[in-house]
Amino acid sequence: MELAVFKELTEEITSECFYMTESQQEEKVIQLIDLHHFIECFDPNIKILNYIQHPINIIEQNGVKKGILFYNLKHSSFIDCNTSEEFKRRYELAELWFVFVEEETVTNNTPHTDFIIENSLEIFYDRIFLFQFFQSDIRRLK
Repeated sequence: MELAVFKELTEEITSECFYMTESQQEEKVIQLIDLHHFIECFDPNIKILNYIQHPINIIEQNGVKKGILFYNLKHSSFIDCNTSEEFKRRYELAELWFVFVEEETVTNNTPHTDFIIENSLEIFYDRIFLFQFFQSDIRRLK
């Protein structure tokens, strides 16, 4: 992401998310960075429709609306899957994607697969990915 684009988007977050605490705004900026880098690596033709109002980002891929939730095993609090399902219906999304974001290289997927099983993610999410941010590597887990 170009610096000018990043600056413009962070200013948008600051102005539109004035009700959020500084740390919540920081989380939103991280969400935005994850989203842009994921799109660059996965499919640069994806169009971002909405990322401000909810932890689930709304995108459009090949004319189909989808939602993407980014999650870091080390730093995130878990979102209620029922909320995700309701969000999918409300915004008429064809799919919901769950994306684990890792900063370091991951060679063992066991913590991720355990998390998927423990939280029944396959019931609520159509695709589950592991995104190794700094390696720009995306692997589909389910």
